[in-house]
Amino acid sequence: MQATAYTYDDATRSGSVLLDDGTPLPFDAAAFDAGGLRLLRPGQRVRIEVETAAGTDDGAAEGGADGRRIVLITLQTL
Repeated sequence: MQATAYTYDDATRSGSVLLDDGTPLPFDAAAFDAGGLRLLRPGQRVRIEVETAAGTDDGAAEGGADGRRIVLITLQTL
């Protein structure tokens, strides 16, 4: 899935992306580290892998409102 980097905090290595429909989706340090990136700038196109929390109440708290969370974020390459 593709998205656009929206926010990034270098201190926590977390931030958020905007999906192509405009929906924001946060990511944590674990997702950032899984992609092997060193830096992320708002506006960069990224590739993300998303996991849906099935049957857990804390999934929505950790991810988006619908229970999705980013498990990997990396730069989009052609």
